[in-house]
Amino acid sequence: MNIPENLRYTSTHEWVRFDGSQAFVGITDYAQSNLGDIVFVELPEIGAHLEVAAEAGTIESVKAVSPIYSPAAGNVVRTNAELESAPEKVNADPYESWFFVLEVSDPHAADSLLDAEAYRKICE
Repeated sequence: MNIPENLRYTSTHEWVRFDGSQAFVGITDYAQSNLGDIVFVELPEIGAHLEVAAEAGTIESVKAVSPIYSPAAGNVVRTNAELESAPEKVNADPYESWFFVLEVSDPHAADSLLDAEAYRKICE
């Protein structure tokens, strides 16, 4: 199971990569492997304001439909529209296949998220 050290994580299996005040959000390798073959991704609308733990979209696999939760509060400034036509990219490389980017409203948002070691313990 691949859990990069440079990312932050949620207990609901989203990963977050911070770049200044922006947060790139996707699902973890653990999540995509448990979901199986991903066939559809619904992304949030650009401009939408999301609160922490708000449902931001959905991901559908051959096994289930699962929500994607926002790991921080902020406004959606970008989405990865490529995933709408090629959702299988999440299975191929979940850490490059981000879903959306938030302009985070709390500069300390990362402090409330899990580091790689804490996330690894959840997955065991």
